[in-house]
Amino acid sequence: MNDQENSTFSIHDFRTWEPVLRLLRAEHAEQLAAPGGRVVGLIGRGGWSVPLKDMTNDAVWRVHRTLVKDGVDAVTFAVEIEAAGRTRLRMLESSPAVEPGIAPNPGALVLVEDSLPEPWRRLPDPAPGAVPAPSADPALLERTLRERLPNAVGATEAEIAAAEMRLGVTLPEELKALYRVTRADWADWVGDYEAASRHSRAVGCELFGLAGLYVAEAATRECPWQFAALEVVDTRPCAAVQGLAGSPGWIVFGDNGGGDRLAVDLTPGPRGHTGQIILISHEQNIGAKLVADSLTDLVLDRPAAQTGSLETHPPAAASANAYSQQSLEDSVHPGLEVLSIGMSTSQQVSLAPLIGLPRLRTLSAHPGTLADPLEITELTGLEYLELGSHEWRVLLDANVVPRSLLAAAVKAPYDGDPLALADLVNELLALWDRPPITRTVIEGDLGPVT
Repeated sequence: MNDQENSTFSIHDFRTWEPVLRLLRAEHAEQLAAPGGRVVGLIGRGGWSVPLKDMTNDAVWRVHRTLVKDGVDAVTFAVEIEAAGRTRLRMLESSPAVEPGIAPNPGALVLVEDSLPEPWRRLPDPAPGAVPAPSADPALLERTLRERLPNAVGATEAEIAAAEMRLGVTLPEELKALYRVTRADWADWVGDYEAASRHSRAVGCELFGLAGLYVAEAATRECPWQFAALEVVDTRPCAAVQGLAGSPGWIVFGDNGGGDRLAVDLTPGPRGHTGQIILISHEQNIGAKLVADSLTDLVLDRPAAQTGSLETHPPAAASANAYSQQSLEDSVHPGLEVLSIGMSTSQQVSLAPLIGLPRLRTLSAHPGTLADPLEITELTGLEYLELGSHEWRVLLDANVVPRSLLAAAVKAPYDGDPLALADLVNELLALWDRPPITRTVIEGDLGPVT
């Protein structure tokens, strides 16, 4: 059957799946013949996990193309094939309330629509005493850049004003001085890559044009709930940069060539300067690094002043397991926000030491590590909870799932039953009246093996 014929089929049509099902039967005959035997897999827009020796074959691509055509992000499937060829394919389509996970398991369940973890809701602390660094010198910056880029085309005052209006923020004088020299428009280099490289070396980064400027608020730093809920904002008294996910005072103006963003920081930490230059790493979910005390220093390649001290305080995020050499009791203090209980704990633990902690908002416990899951009911400030299927079953049966939760996740083995997991997830989603994972059963006949 060619692609033109297949274009009329949907992802719910047995004929769409038939070539993949025949391959699965051929490679997993013994598994399918066992009582209750079935084969599980996942196909999504960005990739797939199908137990075939050749996952790049036309049969898998056929399903993938149909999925894209139908506007479906991903499907998890479980197939049973009788000896005579009678086939039952159970297909799970994810809910908009469920984030992508690691195949075939779902990610976090967003129980409250559009909710964000606490670090992503955190605004910068005020810094009323912050001032520009002594090295900030818009006039020197402009002279230096005009010497380095004598033929550059600068932005007009009207273009700079338009950028400020779009961003809703007044650009600092150093940034205005930079754009008066060069508007960093690719069209001005007429496709000359060497000219673009010289420009980057002169400025100290891959400079964005005015239209590319953006404010790196927390929402621009996308991070799944499962990871974001484990982060904490940590800004020490000695810090030059606030340990935020984002800030309305972080104005991104360039890239370091490796995917990390450079920004002017108008909301510095206690030991920072207004207008300092920070690097927002694409490999980190939160925080930023000071790279220059001013834009002038960045262009002149002068290192940032050193800040910091030997001060210590108990971490707001802690892990309790055998490898960390730290018990749950050792982790407890009034500032604790996030606790992960790992699979390597030597024995089941009680949550009693956590009761009454004023800031505890995230608990992640590996399956089987809790002595009594019902103790979770005493943790009244949780906004994110990650547990195994058994622990969730205990809470659901007792009707005591914490209603303070904004999001949740089920820790499940990758070779577990995706259908049972979907049922459990749907029970949790129903408590918040969130859209469920959709289950579809497709039946057909592959005929006997020839």
